[in-house]
Amino acid sequence: MSRKSRSQGGASWGKHALLVAALVLLGAGFYAGFRAAQPPPPPDFESLRAGGNIPDAPGFQPAETRTLSEPVPATGDAFGVSAPAPDPNAETTPDPAAIDLEMRRQPPPTGGSGKPRIALVIDDLGRSLQDVRTLKALGIPISYAVLPFETRTSEVVAALRKQGEEVLCHLPMEAKGGNNPGPGALLMSMDPDELRQATEAALNAVPGAVGLNNHMGSAVMSDVASIEAVLEVLGDRGLFFLDSRTTADTVGYSLARKRGIPTAERQVFLDTHRDSAFIRKQFEALLASARSRGGAIAIAHPYDETLSILAETVPQAVTDGFEFVTASQLMDR
Repeated sequence: MSRKSRSQGGASWGKHALLVAALVLLGAGFYAGFRAAQPPPPPDFESLRAGGNIPDAPGFQPAETRTLSEPVPATGDAFGVSAPAPDPNAETTPDPAAIDLEMRRQPPPTGGSGKPRIALVIDDLGRSLQDVRTLKALGIPISYAVLPFETRTSEVVAALRKQGEEVLCHLPMEAKGGNNPGPGALLMSMDPDELRQATEAALNAVPGAVGLNNHMGSAVMSDVASIEAVLEVLGDRGLFFLDSRTTADTVGYSLARKRGIPTAERQVFLDTHRDSAFIRKQFEALLASARSRGGAIAIAHPYDETLSILAETVPQAVTDGFEFVTASQLMDR
């Protein structure tokens, strides 16, 4: 082949190569434009829910920072995406797996005398009759939460019933930290039948109890199936449920509300530290909560420090216009 022929052949091949490259680039451009016009795939919300809360998601707000009356939307998700409104006439069964989308905090109580109301719940009773005598001397309504299997449970319950006091069963439950909740505790290893039987046994040990609140229980109280078993027993007996809120992940109040069981949750723990200055400060927080909400529930223990501070502060609170009531009077019904 002559040098001129080879030159003409090379030029022809180069033109074809440029044409092919141009066609490839044109096709890629059309494909990119087509993909850009398509909507992005929806997030896999089920997988996200299974993984827990998503703190970086727009609109996310940790449960512990929500206001007392702010519910998580029953429709929607952690990203704030609204789902279609449910048909009010449709018969649906709530999915327990979606309980994180239905978590609620107790709204302010309604009714009453118009005065800010306070319910004092004294936990961990059942070891001493003197505790009951000291609390009785305060001269206000108190709800007495009695552990079911302590050394003097039966005597304490008998004394409280004789005096016409409001008695709760203070049901021990397994905690996440491994602390021992005491005899008769509900454990995560129990199946629903065992949980129901343990709840029945505890209630039978505190005859006359009008309700139940949890002792410890940060593990059990965050487990839907476990709390469903407890609430089934309470529903059958017509008793109320007070959520002690020993964990921000509790589902107790929300599930009780869904079941139509009278329920409430505590607003203040008075004595998580056995320090007089701390307890006094917490009592002030209780008064502030009762003023702002119209009513508040406090949980305390029969510690010497607590009883001493209550003896000082309760009479002044009554003088200042606060009304002390039993826990049953602040139930969300």
